[in-house]
Amino acid sequence: MKLVTIIGARPQIIKAAALSRAIRNHYANQIQEVIVHTGQHYDDNMSEVFFDELQIPSPDYNLHVGSASHGVQTARMTEGIEAILIKEQPDFIVLYGDTNSTLAGAVAAAKIHVPIVHIEAGLRSFNKSMPEEINRIVCDHCSTLLFSPTLAGVENLKREGFPLDNDRPYTIDNPKVYHCGDIMYDNSLYFANVAEEKTDIIKRLALNDKPYILATIHRDSNTDHPERLSAIFRSIIKLSEECQVVLPLHPRTAKLSKANLDEELQKQIFSCQNIKLIPPVSFLEMIALERHAQLIMTDSGGVQKEAYFFKKPCIILRSETEWVEIVETGNAILADANESHIMEAWQHFKDNPHIDFPNIFGDGHAAEFVLDKIISFKVL
Repeated sequence: MKLVTIIGARPQIIKAAALSRAIRNHYANQIQEVIVHTGQHYDDNMSEVFFDELQIPSPDYNLHVGSASHGVQTARMTEGIEAILIKEQPDFIVLYGDTNSTLAGAVAAAKIHVPIVHIEAGLRSFNKSMPEEINRIVCDHCSTLLFSPTLAGVENLKREGFPLDNDRPYTIDNPKVYHCGDIMYDNSLYFANVAEEKTDIIKRLALNDKPYILATIHRDSNTDHPERLSAIFRSIIKLSEECQVVLPLHPRTAKLSKANLDEELQKQIFSCQNIKLIPPVSFLEMIALERHAQLIMTDSGGVQKEAYFFKKPCIILRSETEWVEIVETGNAILADANESHIMEAWQHFKDNPHIDFPNIFGDGHAAEFVLDKIISFKVL
């Protein structure tokens, strides 16, 4: 069986590692994987280094799309993916998450009748002003096999009209929904010990014996709006008065912080000894930073989950999240880009340090589950 896997953004490259590893270790005689990198993320630190670090096979194709407006970027990807699908004639296309690469893959495959496997199906923020919400909805409704990491995701699909008891044969008009657990949980378990052995970032940043907050900011809903970005950075300055803050700067954030923050705020940020502004980190470095952090604040969906995997409280710099379970368990708080809400969330977690983290993301074998279902697809 031949699979074409589409990746383009950093989180997808990481997720693909779990599936590629499972194919290599358990299904090498049954599945051929063709990897297509759209080039949506083109900075070496944000993309290419991951292939070596996560033991992912080099891409068979790279579309080198790079940065552009949503329409231009998606159109270029759709054109390139369609040509590859026509050439390769795969049994399935595998799509991850909710990026423009996901949308392009879904449109290209559905139009030429290549069955779609959507990993991370059913996630909803219920905010259609987010491009990711549009991408994930379109992909779900084009898919044949939908793999949801959570029961909430399964319920979302049910509410949108997906039957949960469909019989074979499965098609785009008769799709199958599975609850599979989270493929990123597979990776976090696998790479946690590897990270301790292969990166010295904790020692390099002199964080060994010091509590710190790990912060990440990258969504355009935050970086592109001066008032929101300023509120977040004012909060970081306040937090740095109580605890060291480590902030790996996403290229978008690094660029727009200079344009969207006033000079005085920039001066405070870059001169503060208790704020460590560092370049983008590798996946293994990020895992090490997450494991040793006291608390994580982020607008990243993936980092929210990783905080939960490593039993860290999380302040979410958005007004909603597709990972509602981590909020419902009390382990994350939606603070948006609101200075007072961020500080209230920090105080809450300081006052309530003992938090229970129930197992809601599966057993660490989601990749094997997905591949078993794909293999059985044509077995009647």
